[in-house]
Amino acid sequence: MKKFIPRLVFWEITKGCNLRCLHCRAVPEETLSKEEFSTEEAYKLIDEIVAFSNPILVLSGGEPLYRKDIFDIARYAISKGLRVSLATNGTLVDEEMAKRIADTGFARVSVSFDGAIAATHDKFRGIEGSFDKAISAMKFMRNAGVSTQINTTVAKHNYLELPQMIDLALELGVAALHTFLLVPVGCGVEIAEDQMLEAEKYEEVLNWFYDQSKKVDIDLKATCAPHYFRVLATRNRADKQSKSKEGLSAMTKGCLAGTGVCFVSNKGDIYPCGYLPLTAGNVRVTPFQKIWEESKLFEDLRNPELLTGKCGICNFKYICSGCRARAYAATGDFLSEEPFCHYEP
Repeated sequence: MKKFIPRLVFWEITKGCNLRCLHCRAVPEETLSKEEFSTEEAYKLIDEIVAFSNPILVLSGGEPLYRKDIFDIARYAISKGLRVSLATNGTLVDEEMAKRIADTGFARVSVSFDGAIAATHDKFRGIEGSFDKAISAMKFMRNAGVSTQINTTVAKHNYLELPQMIDLALELGVAALHTFLLVPVGCGVEIAEDQMLEAEKYEEVLNWFYDQSKKVDIDLKATCAPHYFRVLATRNRADKQSKSKEGLSAMTKGCLAGTGVCFVSNKGDIYPCGYLPLTAGNVRVTPFQKIWEESKLFEDLRNPELLTGKCGICNFKYICSGCRARAYAATGDFLSEEPFCHYEP
C-alpha cells in the first residue's frame, strides 16, 4: 500500500493583512488574533511535523511579516531540518527587512503579482502603489542574496499579460514563476463569474505555458492546474522528451490536495489545500500526524478510483485527478469532475 507523506505544508501563520486583494482569504486585521497560534504552539506544530516527515514548510498569510515572531518561528523550523519558504505580498520588505530574511535562511521567498503592470496589479490588490513596493521588495531581496519567485493568479483580468510577466520575472532575476489558476471558493466566489477563464481558454494558456517552459531558463510551474500534467504528458510524448525538476519546483502530479499537500489555517484547522474548505481536523485537538494518516477526507482524496464524471473515466486521472476544490465549488462534491477541463476522455 502506498504511503503518503506530506511534501508541502502551507501554513497560514496569520490571517491579518494590509492589502485588500479581491481573490484572497485574508482579512484586514492588523493585530495578531487571540485565536491564532502563540509562538510556543507554533514550535509544537513544527515538532509534530518533523516527527514523521520532512516537507517544505511555506509560511503564508494574510501577510506573514505581520507576525512579530515570524523570524523566530522560521529559524526554529530551519533548525529542525525543514526547508522553509515565505509567501509575502512584498509591501513590507525594505532593505533592512530583506537582510533579516536573508539572515534567517529562507529557502525561497515568493511575492505575488496580479499583473505585469502597476495598473492591473494595484486594482486587484486594492492599494495604489503596491506594485512598485513589490518590485522594490524583489530587488532588495535579490541584492541580499535571497532566492525569489513570482506567484500570479491567472484570470481574465491578467492572462493577456502573461508574456510580460515572464519578461518581468527574467528582469527581476527570480528563480521561478508559479501561475495559479483561479479557484472559485472563499472570496474567489465573488469574482468567479467575471474572472474565471473558460475551460477552452485555460487549455490555450496551459499549452502556451508549456511552450514557454522550453524557452526560458527559470522554472515555470502551473499550480492549481492539475490538467497541466496531462498537457505535459502528451506534449512531452510528442516532443519525445521528458522534463523533470527536483526540490522547490519539483513536478510530481496534478492535484496534491491531501496526498502530498495540506494547509494549516491560522486557527489550526487542517485542510487538504488552501482552496478546499473541508477540514480534516484541528491540531490543537488531534496531533498532526494522526490527522494526516487517519483522516477519512484525506483517505478519499488519495483514491483516484472514487472520482466521478469524466475524471472517473479519464486515462490521465492518476497524474491529474482534476482540481478537487473547483469540483467542490461547482457541485458540492469534491470527488466530482473538474469543471474547467477542456479534455474529453
